[in-house]
Amino acid sequence: MMNNLFHKLPKLDILMQDKRLESCRESMNYNAFYTLVKDEIERFREDIKCKKIENFEKEDIIGSILEKVELVNENRLKKVINGSGVIIHTNLGRSILNKRVVEKLEEIAGNYSNLEFDLEEGKRGNRNSHVEELICKITGAEGALVVNNNAAAVILCLNEFAKGKNSIVSRGELVEIGGSFRIPDIMELSGAKLKEIGTTNKTNIADYEKAIDEETALILKVHRSNFKISGFTSEVSNREIANIGKDKGILTMEDLGSGVLVDFSKYGVIKEPTVQESVASGIDIITISGDKLLGGPQCGIILGAQKYIERLKKNQYLRAFRVDKLVLSTLEGTLKYYLDEREAIKEIPTLRMITENKLEVEKRAKKLQNLLEEKGIVTQIVESKAKIGGGSMPEETVPSYALKFNGNAQELERYFRLGSSSIIGRISEGAFILDLKTIRDEDMDIIVKKAQNFKS
Repeated sequence: MMNNLFHKLPKLDILMQDKRLESCRESMNYNAFYTLVKDEIERFREDIKCKKIENFEKEDIIGSILEKVELVNENRLKKVINGSGVIIHTNLGRSILNKRVVEKLEEIAGNYSNLEFDLEEGKRGNRNSHVEELICKITGAEGALVVNNNAAAVILCLNEFAKGKNSIVSRGELVEIGGSFRIPDIMELSGAKLKEIGTTNKTNIADYEKAIDEETALILKVHRSNFKISGFTSEVSNREIANIGKDKGILTMEDLGSGVLVDFSKYGVIKEPTVQESVASGIDIITISGDKLLGGPQCGIILGAQKYIERLKKNQYLRAFRVDKLVLSTLEGTLKYYLDEREAIKEIPTLRMITENKLEVEKRAKKLQNLLEEKGIVTQIVESKAKIGGGSMPEETVPSYALKFNGNAQELERYFRLGSSSIIGRISEGAFILDLKTIRDEDMDIIVKKAQNFKS
């Protein structure tokens, strides 16, 4: 019986020419098509050996090949629908961009651009010039420089201003920023020497003043954006650190991290220190992220006096840390909305989701529920708490609504996550839910189509 099954296996070259696989031959390069067909024949051969199949037809192999073509052609990096309710989801690419910003990106990506060419002078220009003036206008800083992320910004500054010398940091601010990247390790990589002061929960002005000596290059303040210390605590503000630096003739620096450019407390959300407030504090150098609460692409932004920015532009690390035309295009487009805060709140997706009235979320929940009901899929609307996320506001939530699906939560979660269209939800109180805070109208047809095909 087994020998008969082996004889039924089609020859590779003949199967590749089958008319039913014509679309595969056209959509795939020869090597990929060859490998796919060969692997499927071998898979059937192994299943015969292991007695996993008792019989099959040539059509079964062809059907299996056709099912896998879409996955083979699909890029590994692809769109997913975020139904987790985490607005700045690090694993899902953090902040999403405004559609018009993306349209401009397409124009820049598909054409030559004046990335490092001064059109007025007709000679080589500086890529940083496309955004520096805009950043300074929004933040009040004298100068600005863009690198590929905030960790790079910190390394660049410490290497330039504190290499081989001491950098003073409170023990309560020696944070891990995610992925096992820690402030002490970053400082070591930069060549700066860490000088810890204070305790985990309490650091005061006297701790900074006593630590300053002839080996001190700068004082670094790190904003604890991804955790909180509560109870018997005290810390020194950025303004107080700036004053110490001026009195002692020591450079001061703040790793602010999340890059907030609006006061969220005006919109009923917990206040997070803004970049403008840090600039006004008198701190010499400030570093922030572009893809967290700023709502733009992944990058790091350094703010400070022009004399410091000019020094950083000459640092050899900058060549390794510089950003490309895609980042500069999307950063410029995002920053332009900040020239009018009302536009920023309306047009930058991250800000819009954070400040959105929960009644608008409920409307989307009802819309999706109705679309699902038309296909015979019953769900329940439940109140939920969406997280701001992204290591920017630890555990801070905003009111939201979610759809709760009936059925095995683990099976539903896995089903929606896998396949050609990936929808990421979460399991809450034993049920699979999709949080509408992070779901847009254009996502709904995909969700309905996916839900239709679920078989528990």
